[in-house]
Amino acid sequence: MTLYEGDLRVPAGARFAILASRWNARITDALGAGARRSLADNGVPEDAEDVVRLPGAWELPMAARKLATAGTHAAIIALGCVVRGDTRHYEHVADLCAEGLMRVALDTGVPVLNGVLAVERFEDAEARAGGSHGNKGEEAAMAALEMDNLLERLP
Repeated sequence: MTLYEGDLRVPAGARFAILASRWNARITDALGAGARRSLADNGVPEDAEDVVRLPGAWELPMAARKLATAGTHAAIIALGCVVRGDTRHYEHVADLCAEGLMRVALDTGVPVLNGVLAVERFEDAEARAGGSHGNKGEEAAMAALEMDNLLERLP
């Protein structure tokens, strides 16, 4: 049996993109700070990061596709926060954003990590943006590092 598993080593010259929506900025700012901290803690220099701010989660797949097709980033970390409201808008944005991000990853071969919170209440988002459930931005950044490393190892 051959086992393939990535680790958190950063290849020389690797660039990472963090896309963060401005909608629910208090949450996405915390997710972005967590992602940047995680990259830095694992040896990614600040000048190897590109941070892109955009209006909301709906726009994340379009920006991710633009960066992925440019071929300049080892991985893309998409961060956003969609909170359920009184209409079905939540389902459309959260579900289609996730689908779009996955499509970009599969179409381009560039890892696109989905750090978009889809929560029932704002308090649920706070718990996942540095609260009692950790910081999903940090987790997405670590997954980006691991996926970049794993894809290099796969035949």
